[in-house]
Amino acid sequence: MKSNVLTRYRVMAYVTAVWLLVFTVAIILKYGFDTGDTMLISQIHGVLFIVYVIFAFDLGSKAKWPFGKLLWVLAAGCIPVASFFVEPKITREVQPLVSGRDQATVEV
Repeated sequence: MKSNVLTRYRVMAYVTAVWLLVFTVAIILKYGFDTGDTMLISQIHGVLFIVYVIFAFDLGSKAKWPFGKLLWVLAAGCIPVASFFVEPKITREVQPLVSGRDQATVEV
């Protein structure tokens, strides 16, 4: 597996997680304190989440994850702060696949 597949996933996991936190704060401000609008923030997060889903699915298919694990990773993008815990775990699991691929191409 190429390292850019993992890098794309990692970047989008963090970007999506940050925007989900921003969106959560905006929702709290809007409905809790009757302040602000969430339309632009929700649209940005929606687009970023779609990109996250594509990259997570790409990583999962190349890492040959079972469907349940893929759903678990995708759900992490829907729960505020979950991606901050799931992403490092996924990186540790996938890193040997990336390293193995790089070493195999160097030896040939």
